[in-house]
Amino acid sequence: MSDNILSQAEIDRLLNGGNATENEIFTHDDKRDDEVKPYDPTTQRRVIRERLHSLEIINERFARQFRMGLFNLLRRSPDITAGGIKIQPYHEFAKNLPVPTNLNLIHMNPLRGTALFVFSPSLVFMAVDNLFGGDGRFPTKADGREFTPTEQRVIKRMLDMALEAYDFAWSSIFKLKTEFIRAEIQIKFTNITSSQNDIVVTTPFYVEIGAHRGEIHICIPFNIIEPLRELLTNPPMENSKHEDRVWRSSLATQVRETDVELVASFSDISSRLSHVMKLKKGDVIPIDIQENIEARVDGVPVFTGKYGYVNKQYALKVERMLNQDRLPLIKRTTSHD
Repeated sequence: MSDNILSQAEIDRLLNGGNATENEIFTHDDKRDDEVKPYDPTTQRRVIRERLHSLEIINERFARQFRMGLFNLLRRSPDITAGGIKIQPYHEFAKNLPVPTNLNLIHMNPLRGTALFVFSPSLVFMAVDNLFGGDGRFPTKADGREFTPTEQRVIKRMLDMALEAYDFAWSSIFKLKTEFIRAEIQIKFTNITSSQNDIVVTTPFYVEIGAHRGEIHICIPFNIIEPLRELLTNPPMENSKHEDRVWRSSLATQVRETDVELVASFSDISSRLSHVMKLKKGDVIPIDIQENIEARVDGVPVFTGKYGYVNKQYALKVERMLNQDRLPLIKRTTSHD
C-alpha cells in the first residue's frame, strides 16, 4: 500500500508540470557535502552587527517633519511611516527600483560622499494628481517615460521640503547640511559607491493619501556615516547637556577647594657628593638669591615674585601671573626656603 503513495518531491514535480530543475530533482541525501564551493573575494559582504539606534530616531523625526511639509503642499493629510533600516549591498537596493524613478544625488556636508533620495513614480504621480485637485480615480502610467516639466517642478518642491526635514531630524544628533547635486532617472548613472557590492544603509518611507500609496527611499553609503558609527549606535540622552553642565560646575568647585603645594625655588647649588660629606657644623654655603623667583605647583610655573619679609615672616610678593587660566585654582600662597 505504501508503494502507491507519492513522495512530496514527486507531487511538487507533477504540480510544476514536470519542469523540475536539477536542484529540485536531487534530494538532500543525493547532495555531496564534500563538494568544493567557489570563493569570490570581490563579492564578500561586510558584516555590520550594530543596530543604528540614533538613525532610527532620525528617521522617525524625518517622517513627522516631512508629513507637515507635504500637508502644506498638497492640502491633504498624508500618513507617512518609516520602514525598517536595511544594511545591504548597493546592487540589491538598485535592482528593486522601478523605471522611471526620481533619483536625487545629495551631499551631506560636512560628511564626505554622496547619498540618494529616491521618489517612486507612484509618489510623484500621486502628488501631482492631488496638487491639481484630483482624487486618484485616473491612475497615471509611467511606461518608462521621463518625467514631464510639471512633474519635475513638483518633485523639486517635495525634495526641498525633504532635505529641510532631514536636516532638522539630524540636528539633535549631528549638525549637517544637505546639498542637492543633480537628478537622474536611471540607477546606473548615480555612482554613489565605488563598487556594486559596497554596503549601503537604506530606509523606506511609505506615504499614503487615501487609498493611494507612494514611497521614498533614503540610501546612504555606509562609509559616509562610518565616522559617526559610535554616535549612531549609542543615542545621546535628551538631558545629557544639562548633566554635563552640572558635572562641570561640580568638578570646578571641587578643584578650587583642592589643597596644592606651592614651591618657590630660591637658588640651585651644584656640588659634589664628596664635598657634601666633608661639611661640618658652622660651614657656610653661599647662596645668590635671584631678583625674580619663580613659584611652581606640581612642577607647573604659576607666578614670579620677589623675596622679602612680612610681619617678621619670610614671604613672596607676587609680581606676575604666568598662567591666568589657573588663577582660580590658587587658594592661598605659601612660601618655602
